[in-house]
Amino acid sequence: LRTAGQQLSLATTGLLLALAGCDSGFGQATARHLDAMGFRVFASVLDVQSPGAQELRRSCSPRLTLLQMDLTKPEDIQRVLQHIQAHTNSTGLWGLVNNAGFNDIIADAELSPLGNFRTCMEVNFFGSLELTKGLLPLLRSAGGRIVTVSSPAGDLPFPCLAAYGTSKAALSLLMDTFRCELQPWGIKVSIVLPGYYKTGTCDPAFWNLQKQQLVASLPRELLQAYGEEYVEEINRQFTQFMKVAAEDLSAVVNSITDGLLAANPAVRYYPGQGLGLMYFIHHYLPYFVRDSFLKGFFINPKLPRALREEQHNDKKKA
Repeated sequence: LRTAGQQLSLATTGLLLALAGCDSGFGQATARHLDAMGFRVFASVLDVQSPGAQELRRSCSPRLTLLQMDLTKPEDIQRVLQHIQAHTNSTGLWGLVNNAGFNDIIADAELSPLGNFRTCMEVNFFGSLELTKGLLPLLRSAGGRIVTVSSPAGDLPFPCLAAYGTSKAALSLLMDTFRCELQPWGIKVSIVLPGYYKTGTCDPAFWNLQKQQLVASLPRELLQAYGEEYVEEINRQFTQFMKVAAEDLSAVVNSITDGLLAANPAVRYYPGQGLGLMYFIHHYLPYFVRDSFLKGFFINPKLPRALREEQHNDKKKA
């Protein structure tokens, strides 16, 4: 972490920070870290009675305030905005961390319900947009910071992550636009693009249930074209991939903290192993190399059933 002493006194406990998505994972770890550093933190959670919220109550000081917020509900966002405004009107808000994220399906874009695309956009894009716009007056008055956790899936076409990746692509572009537009106000904007870490979405039982619900909901002709075994194989590979996810979240927490406190924060942070190679391949090598790399790294779907049958018929004719 680069020193922030040139700009901030870390002995000062009056700086106010708002963090969205603190039920688990990066948000929860960052909230604990910033609270331990002495900052006043407004931490939003989906459920104030959840195990993650209870853990924050146990491990953090009375400075930390837990706020219930569902980013798909404008009334929740407005209630949180009003609470933060009431407590920061005289001081302004130093930092906003957009961390809340959503994805509940691993499948091709054609197999993914439109509702999944909409929910990903509501949480990952529109919710963060509404929260950020609502807090900008307070951030402007403090000349503060915005740090947003996006994803490499918003830059690269990861197999079977179309809904999630599309929403993160929109989020990254939005924050890059805010970075340009808010420079005259003295607000610095950073994006964090983590590698794969074990967060609250790594439970195999959850993904198995999602797979079963997807298969049950697919139109008969579409399921016949791809085959249930195709969806099974995708989810089997994803479950295997989850096992190698990093457990130590400190690199991401340090990146978020640096974006909030460093005198000259980076525009983009890439915490996680292998991201340098991934982006090098993406920017400098042919598309087929990038696509093959992503399949080898993440998920490499087998041929859908209809294409396998075509190949089999062609062989018989030959």
